Amino acid sequence: MELFAKQVVEGFVTGLHKSPYHGFSVEFAEHRLYNTGETTKHIDWKLYGRTDKLFVKRYEEETNLRCQLVIDASSSMYYPNLESPSLEKPNKLLFAIYASAVMMNLLKKQRDAVGLSIYADKLEIHTPNRTTQRHHRILYHELDKLLLIDPVKSAKQTQSTFALHQVSELLHKRSLVMIFTDFIHSTKTLEEQFQAYKHLKYNKHEIVLFYLNEPITEKDLEFDNKPYKFVDLETGEEIKLKPNLFQKKHKEQAENYLKELKLKCLQYKIDFVEIDINKGFDKVLNSYLLKRQKML
Repeated sequence: MELFAKQVVEGFVTGLHKSPYHGFSVEFAEHRLYNTGETTKHIDWKLYGRTDKLFVKRYEEETNLRCQLVIDASSSMYYPNLESPSLEKPNKLLFAIYASAVMMNLLKKQRDAVGLSIYADKLEIHTPNRTTQRHHRILYHELDKLLLIDPVKSAKQTQSTFALHQVSELLHKRSLVMIFTDFIHSTKTLEEQFQAYKHLKYNKHEIVLFYLNEPITEKDLEFDNKPYKFVDLETGEEIKLKPNLFQKKHKEQAENYLKELKLKCLQYKIDFVEIDINKGFDKVLNSYLLKRQKML
């Protein structure tokens, strides 16, 4: 997982130099002319070989940005691949785990502190945000353990409101809180769920909500024209129907729900990012970098 995360971040950073972010680097900032008498430690000798002039590399200053990665590990996050998810065919939980690993690698390169919180029907894991190598090892270990959980034997409903209230109380310094969730929860209204996000905002934390979904089947309801049995992963409730008969109505309801989510986030000044789990991690990384630039 750590090796994969490193490869993703290195590829992403390389791509930044060919994009509108031209000139941005997670460590290197710019060159300046070398002044006689100062240390030669940061001289760019490759550039000297090309230009016959001495230039010094300047780096981004170390920052105190703290980031808390929060993963919804409830049973609905195992959709759409319950038994054998892979990076080619992920479920939402596997995507959240690997996205968190990728973020950890980028945060490490940025010298930013990172912590991890995992919840389902309660807050199961919470670590403070730190920068040490040992701390990163602990976080990778927790992500590895999460991959090994049997979803059939450990069905859990989502109780995000209570868990996020706890996270808000446990974060004692202003942090960037990045939450990976599918917004399938047991609370009756969005307003009730957003009470926890309001709590985080009240405690001066910045929030990025990653709404994880698989739009082909979840939103567009694209299935073959035949009857299916649908099973609620959290409650076990079952229903038999032909999806094609409900496709138009379901899509309308899904789009209305998405609009409501976006409006709520806009109302409370929360960054909302819709993520298709089949399209890689660049959108997650871009969202972090944009938010980081605004905060610092």
